[in-house]
Amino acid sequence: MFITLEGPDGSGKTTVVEPLKKHLEDEGYKVLVTREPGGTKISEEIRNVLLKKRDEKMDPWTEALLFIASRKQHLVDVIIPALKDGYIVICDRYMDSTSAYQGAGRGLKVNDIDEVQHIVLGEWVPNLTLYFNVDIDVANARMNTRDESKNRLDEENNDYKKKVISGYKDLIKKHPERFEVVDANKDKDNVLKQAIRIVDEKLKNEKK
Repeated sequence: MFITLEGPDGSGKTTVVEPLKKHLEDEGYKVLVTREPGGTKISEEIRNVLLKKRDEKMDPWTEALLFIASRKQHLVDVIIPALKDGYIVICDRYMDSTSAYQGAGRGLKVNDIDEVQHIVLGEWVPNLTLYFNVDIDVANARMNTRDESKNRLDEENNDYKKKVISGYKDLIKKHPERFEVVDANKDKDNVLKQAIRIVDEKLKNEKK
């Protein structure tokens, strides 16, 4: 099964990844956790280009295509081999991030981005996408407590973040068959319980 975690920065999805992996491994599954942008040497190099703070402004389509290029390499080198080897793959961000951040956020046409991603990624769409729904104020407060320095995208203003969240909500309406919403305003234990319940239910239904 291919599971992706989506949501605005500060939604808590990354905090859930390792405990969710442990739960599934305790249930007897082989699990691979990975992230985007990144996951391979080439993809990590592209990540550095994307997230580095710089004086020059990056064109929205340049940004989108770099994310998609990183994703393709990640897909070919990591995700597909793991899925074919019987692993549950949990990926922190995937195709929906580009639709929300570069489509809705940057003002590109989401349908155009989706068409490009369909051509590049082919049939490799997640079986399940958990969307971590969080209020902007809560997300910003969490971001401000992080020890690591903020990258270029972390420092976007609230107007941009609102567009991203709106883009995600449009995607949820468009793809209700694979999206499940987690109330990420709750504490991390509650959020983890929600994620485990959703994933367990999906796995149970897949076995029927």
